[in-house]
Amino acid sequence: MRNNILSGFLLVAAVLLVVTAMIVPADAADVRAVYRDLERQRVESEQLKKTTETRIDRDRDRLGKTLAALQHEIRELERELERNQKELQQRQQQVERLTAEQAADHELMTNLTAAVRVSARQLQELVTRSVYTAFDPQRPDRLAPILDGDHFPGLDDMKLMADEFFNEMTMTGQVSMPEHSYVDGAGETRRGQLLVVGPFLATVADADKPLLLSYNSARRNLAVVDGKLPWAQRRTLVKYLKGESEQVPLDLAAGAGLEQLTRQKGFVERIRSGGVLIWPILLLALAAAVISLERSIFLKRVHDRADLVMDAVNQNACSGDWEACDKLIGKRRSPVYNVLRAGLQARYEQRDVLESILQEAILKELPRLERALPLLNVMGAVAPLLGLLGTVTGMIGTFEVINIYGTGDPRLMSGGISVALVTTMLGLMVAIPIMLMHTFLSRQVEHIIGDMEEKSVTLINTIARCRLSHTHESAA
Repeated sequence: MRNNILSGFLLVAAVLLVVTAMIVPADAADVRAVYRDLERQRVESEQLKKTTETRIDRDRDRLGKTLAALQHEIRELERELERNQKELQQRQQQVERLTAEQAADHELMTNLTAAVRVSARQLQELVTRSVYTAFDPQRPDRLAPILDGDHFPGLDDMKLMADEFFNEMTMTGQVSMPEHSYVDGAGETRRGQLLVVGPFLATVADADKPLLLSYNSARRNLAVVDGKLPWAQRRTLVKYLKGESEQVPLDLAAGAGLEQLTRQKGFVERIRSGGVLIWPILLLALAAAVISLERSIFLKRVHDRADLVMDAVNQNACSGDWEACDKLIGKRRSPVYNVLRAGLQARYEQRDVLESILQEAILKELPRLERALPLLNVMGAVAPLLGLLGTVTGMIGTFEVINIYGTGDPRLMSGGISVALVTTMLGLMVAIPIMLMHTFLSRQVEHIIGDMEEKSVTLINTIARCRLSHTHESAA
């Protein structure tokens, strides 16, 4: 580098010398002066060169040291950067781990809080439906703060829930007779001694007039049930209240049985819910009842008269007192008298003729005995068909409701289903007794005809014996 600088200076000096020689002619003195100047300039240049080289060497040494220091600092910074990156990575991993733990803890606390609130909700519903809330109406309200979304349930809340659970289990597992107020059938509030058997029975502890009580969860009070227990259960309850028995009727459905008892429809209400076709079925039932009653009375009288009259006629015929037989029959027009009258009027005929006359008389009375029985048979066949027609009509109405409103609310379909079921039930209820009555009356008619045929044969034999005895007496 120094050689290059020196060469540059010499080149510049030579150029200046040549230019000077070309421009101004100079003499020897001037040449020497120029030479001296050049020499001086050369010396100065060399000094400047040395000074410059010294300064450059010094700056280079200084810059080298600075560079080394900077490189060392860079290496230190790189090592520190590497350490910081490792520490940063560790911190990030630690942050991720802590974040995951925080998320897990938050999820756990969220699930725990949700579980506590769900349990509190279920407990509140249980307490609200409990009959013992009527004695402490504030029980559900004490659980309300736990269900607040802004409230974080603590240990005190959990202790409250546990106390309510154990309190409910304790009360539902005992029989108590507290004195408390209730609402009677007229809507008036009364106070008296009650009998509470867990969640299964609540009644007024009055042996003469025990009244069933139902818990109203909306008003949190006890009210008299608009319904009566069946006779057997009522008698058992009265005995228990009097101390005569240890058995007591229970509603194991915890109130559902009482609700069904209050909503239970009577026979008339069920009939009214059957629709228009109920009335033809009821008319059939009424007509069949009238026919059955009339036929039963008529056949009973015919059957009783057949036994009495035929026995009396046979006795008089055996003794030959035909006038008594005619007087006994008289002008009566019942089937038995008509058959006997025909036999007595033909008593002088031959046996085969007499048999034919009596058989003809029995056949003449047969329509009178069987009168209205075919109609009764038709009624027994038509009644279930009317019920089936009501079923079809009700199902058509049900499908029309489904087509309009869908199947979202089953109560909309209850009308058609009620018509379908009630008409079928009533049709069978009418048809079965009609068929049984028709069979019974048919058997009665057959039995009467059999007795008439038997007594006719007896009469024929009696007339034949009388005729034979008179023949023997005439021959003697």
